[in-house]
Amino acid sequence: MNQFDKVHTVKNKFTKSNPNFLKPMFGTTDVIPLWIADMDFEVAKPIQKALQELVTRNIYSYEFDTDSIFKAISDWNFKRHQLQLNPNSFIQVLGVLTGIAVLIRELSEKGDAILVQTPVYHQFFKIIETAERKVVSNKLKIVDGHYKMDFEAIKNQIKTLNIKVILLCNPHNPVGRVWTKAELQELVNIANEHKVTIISDEIHSEIVYSNATFNSIASLKDSENHITVIGSPAKTFGLQSISNGYLYIPNKNMYKQVKSTVESLYIDHGTILTRNATLAAYTEGEEWLSELLIYLEKTVDWIVNFLEKELPNVTMCKPEGTYQIWLDFSKLNLSETALKYLVMHQAKLGLAPGDWFKANGPQFMRMNIASPLSKIQQSFYQLKEAIDGGLDSSFNETEAAHYFKPF
Repeated sequence: MNQFDKVHTVKNKFTKSNPNFLKPMFGTTDVIPLWIADMDFEVAKPIQKALQELVTRNIYSYEFDTDSIFKAISDWNFKRHQLQLNPNSFIQVLGVLTGIAVLIRELSEKGDAILVQTPVYHQFFKIIETAERKVVSNKLKIVDGHYKMDFEAIKNQIKTLNIKVILLCNPHNPVGRVWTKAELQELVNIANEHKVTIISDEIHSEIVYSNATFNSIASLKDSENHITVIGSPAKTFGLQSISNGYLYIPNKNMYKQVKSTVESLYIDHGTILTRNATLAAYTEGEEWLSELLIYLEKTVDWIVNFLEKELPNVTMCKPEGTYQIWLDFSKLNLSETALKYLVMHQAKLGLAPGDWFKANGPQFMRMNIASPLSKIQQSFYQLKEAIDGGLDSSFNETEAAHYFKPF
């Protein structure tokens, strides 16, 4: 049996299946939870070994070592992406979202506008709005079955809306695009012309399928004044609960500014568990990752085939990266509430609804597929049964609207 086929039943308090989250969001706890972006797979053996050695050591004195981590990240990116990174240009933070929150405050003032490309990861909105900045939504376009950036709209919005920062997601969550070098270079050129800084969230950079190639903002011409959130091993290696984030800032003045703030807040270090897990991931985790990507891509292919043959009224743009898929239910012609009721109460699937991501319409849902294929297949069988059976006769639009709360 493939290592990723194993279904785990360990006792836990994982957020994804916590009734305190499920009940308010879905109106029920009886769902297969596929709404949050983490994995149901055991981490790579070298990571397990590195963590177990620490647990059995039984001494946990102060112990900090970022230099070895920065070198490991640099070596990994050179090997994987031919990307040359200066280890002295990294800043460690508690997590990717922490890093983005700091950067937004450092690069803009209250009342300034931050541009995001929607639909996009819902926590971006919270980060921007709680910093008392304005969210400007630049809607992605669908052209020939692929999501594309709207560069003309970006130019117009920058000129008229006091935009100071573009918060980029690459690979993009939830639509699964892995932006090409040409697309990214055009965005950089626009930003440079108008003196706007790009923050590039690249946390999914290693979850890229065979139909795409990852390009970092840091690899582009004239990108030295932009910031790459190189990310963390969280998404790639399933370390969401114990991983840090890493900022890559080649501009020396900007680096000093951000580093001073991060140090003053004492958010520039993690635990020894974080260190050892990160080093094991980036120095010994490549074989496990290669097997994971093969498994996930086969899962994507199964889903594409199933939708075409069994659920033609549910569609998606085939993802180039991430382990999220962005399902379009618009052909079902249901109201937003009726769709949520059908998917969450009848099909019993806990998916992330499109309104979280400021989608162009409410007829989308994001599904996490980093689970054993048998679990994903069961989810689609349940979805098909619910759709084929039609909306439950007991459905009441007004009553059902109270079930579903924003995350």
